[in-house]
Amino acid sequence: MPALPALPALTTSADGFLLHGEPFRIISGAMHYFRVHPDLWADRLRKARLMGLNTVETYVPWNLHQPDRDGPLVLDGFLDLPRYLRLAQAEGLHVLLRPGPFICAEWDDGGLPAWLVADPGIRLRTGDPRFTEAVDHYLDVLLPPLLPHMAAAGGPVIAVQVENEYGAYGDDSAYLKHLEQALRSRGVEELLFTCDQANPEHLATGTLPGVLATATFGSRVERNLAELRAHQPEGPLMCAEFWIGWFDHWGGPHHVRDAADAAADLERLLSAGASVNIYMFHGGTNFGFTNGANHKHAYEPTVTSYDYDAALTECGDPGPKYHAFREVIARHAPVPTEPVPVAAPKLPLTTVELDRRAELLRHASTLAGPVRTEDPVTLNDLGLHAGYALYRTAFKAAGDGLLRFTGGVGDRAQVFVDGAPLGVLERERHDETLPVRVPRPGATLEVLVENMGGVNYGPRIGAPKGLLGPVTFNGTPLHGWDCHPLPLDDLSAVPFDPSDATTATEPAFHHGTFEVDTPADTFLALPGWTKGQAWINGFHLGRYWNRGPQHTLYVPAPILRPGTNHLIVLELHATTDTRARLTDTPDLGPETD
Repeated sequence: MPALPALPALTTSADGFLLHGEPFRIISGAMHYFRVHPDLWADRLRKARLMGLNTVETYVPWNLHQPDRDGPLVLDGFLDLPRYLRLAQAEGLHVLLRPGPFICAEWDDGGLPAWLVADPGIRLRTGDPRFTEAVDHYLDVLLPPLLPHMAAAGGPVIAVQVENEYGAYGDDSAYLKHLEQALRSRGVEELLFTCDQANPEHLATGTLPGVLATATFGSRVERNLAELRAHQPEGPLMCAEFWIGWFDHWGGPHHVRDAADAAADLERLLSAGASVNIYMFHGGTNFGFTNGANHKHAYEPTVTSYDYDAALTECGDPGPKYHAFREVIARHAPVPTEPVPVAAPKLPLTTVELDRRAELLRHASTLAGPVRTEDPVTLNDLGLHAGYALYRTAFKAAGDGLLRFTGGVGDRAQVFVDGAPLGVLERERHDETLPVRVPRPGATLEVLVENMGGVNYGPRIGAPKGLLGPVTFNGTPLHGWDCHPLPLDDLSAVPFDPSDATTATEPAFHHGTFEVDTPADTFLALPGWTKGQAWINGFHLGRYWNRGPQHTLYVPAPILRPGTNHLIVLELHATTDTRARLTDTPDLGPETD
């Protein structure tokens, strides 16, 4: 008689989880490895255990792991997921793995690769063969290096998610079934689960028979658990995302949640016998160009910080929720008796003089040669996944008139005539026109377009970036464009010069150095600067904008080095200062509950 297959490490009973046959409650916290410097993973995982967590949860961003359709899977640096899993196991933590294909997560395009969403005809997150074939190939390359870290092989991963909040998006049950079978057929033996907002419609369309259903919510615990129980009459109750804070948009408030209020709801969850995944235990940072955006009535890009008012702050220090949650957990599960972590040391206050610069418009060809087109094309057409594009053409005639950008811009465009700034157009305001005075026939029109982040939720995922249609002057199309894709992933060619003249409002790179004795966390402040990007020692910290709410950028200690360090700032508008400041305190904006 053939041997029966072994049961997964984590199974379900009528009212809870069993781990290796023993009753087990998941007390988990979300921490996305790709939002935390790899040299800090071990520290953050240790702090998770010391708060009383027995599990950590992470998404897997398809767009970073497979940036090119036919390229190799990226599994190093920030994306060394096998290493992250080994560190979690070494800390005695289990792992909930959420590989997508869609992750939302306030992440660029919800984690779907740019090369995939660039296909205008594809039906995302459905059984469209163009989508499922791409997903299958992704799983073909992603899962083999992860299988040794599954619980079936003695690893820490005890459960794997099928899709993500699908009930809020679609109702293609065959697609969900395809994903379930795709995981099983590629060797995933662990418990599978779905998660959806706790209402009947989402649970009905986002779940699968035989797959554990979990819910996402941040309050009204009793009502939401009752909705989940009504949908799933038996089995574990679990809040797979217990929202304890929230994310911020540029121009909006900085969201916080009272620690006592969040702890009271955590107490209600655990007292009900439910399992929980705290979202976020540690939020981290949207470094570089990785932030997402929302677009319901208007386009709203997410800020660089993903602090989320989490239990651990953006820089990994225990916040008020850390201590409040630890007290709650201790009433329901063993909590380590080791000392509670304290805040890490910070770099001494430092002023950086940015005394060298280079104009962006003048040196665009140094960074990227032009692509010649008759009409302006989108960033997708330029093969540009993130960053900026500079579009350049010439006016045929002089005079006053109206410049029209048919279809608008994606997402923010600065317009220049003969190098002089003319104005700004923004997707969020649905801008399409700009009055212009053309001083002479042959005057140069330049349009610098910024991708502010791909929409990560809803039907606008994959919306194109760049100039989204023809450009006309007084109704006459402007033809013959030089389009420069500017990913800004390598600034080594920027020709910095202390004598490189620039106007006060010209986009320009600024460079300065500063000395460090002992590297430590710090925060970059740019008072007097307007909008742009910042890099330290080649590491892209992300976007700053005086619109707020965020006014400092987190600088992780591992990117600094003893001795001389280099700061580059790309300022798109005006600056009233030539200095930057490194401070020991973050400024994420005025708080609102």
